[in-house]
Amino acid sequence: MTRLQVEVRTIHNAPVERASVVVRFVKGRSVKKFGKKIRKQWEMKTNQDGIAKIPPVPQGEILIQVIAKNYQTFGQKFEIEEEERTIQVTLNPPQSQYSAHQ
Repeated sequence: MTRLQVEVRTIHNAPVERASVVVRFVKGRSVKKFGKKIRKQWEMKTNQDGIAKIPPVPQGEILIQVIAKNYQTFGQKFEIEEEERTIQVTLNPPQSQYSAHQ
């Protein structure tokens, strides 16, 4: 199991508070090793420092999605093999709308 911490910041290195962090376990789980009742998805919000502490997750491949108001949504897969890990996520400002009809 891995203790995971997700740190969410802007491109100007300011913390993003109350951002939704979704951690989904993708692969690497062994039913024989962990049993059938293991949780595969966690949802939480960041604190004032832009940090979300996730309960211990199984080691393997996970998908992290970060959604915050006035920022682009972030999503990426990570391979987790350490006992403790901090993942830093940088959110970009929203892009202007694009239209093919202009």
